[in-house]
Amino acid sequence: MKLLVASNNSKKLAELQRILAAAGVAGVELVALNDAPRYEEPVEDGATFAENALIKARAGAAATGWPCVADDSGLSVDALGGMPGVLSARWSGTHGDDAANNALVLAQLADVPEHRRGAAFVSACALVTPTGEETVSEGRWPGRLLHSPVGENGFGYDPLFVPAEEDAPGAAGRSSAQLSREEKDALSHRGRALAGLVTTIAQMAAES
Repeated sequence: MKLLVASNNSKKLAELQRILAAAGVAGVELVALNDAPRYEEPVEDGATFAENALIKARAGAAATGWPCVADDSGLSVDALGGMPGVLSARWSGTHGDDAANNALVLAQLADVPEHRRGAAFVSACALVTPTGEETVSEGRWPGRLLHSPVGENGFGYDPLFVPAEEDAPGAAGRSSAQLSREEKDALSHRGRALAGLVTTIAQMAAES
């Protein structure tokens, strides 16, 4: 079964592949946008992560005739009233400029004390079939923000984010960008959201 992943981010594609493999799901060929028939990508103008994920997944399924998985995710910072939120990828004004986005968030939190630096990564993953069946799964990963980036793994705001699990007694206090891929899959917002789609994907693969 071909399953379109509405992204060209190779790390997201690999993450879903690892989650499916860990769950023992076979018979699924993940297809990135670059490898799919060309279509006009929709404007992500939803007010929530779930709305944006559905917009992308509906467009992919309609254009290709394949089931489509899409996600929208970002950082919710307590001291910023839940922002950047759905604007996370373009918070600094340029889409996908991780360094600029991180720098802006750090500047906005420059005078925020440690006890008010709470934040969470939030993800919504949508699965839409060509016949219009829709499934949405959401994941939330609470933690706090550092005062400067730490770590080389991951992407986006990972170097600023210390998961709650790493703040537990005896934990190392690592940032998300210092975790292994396997550790991040097991804990992350996107991993949790994608895991909620595994059963549905497995059923579709078995029936195809």
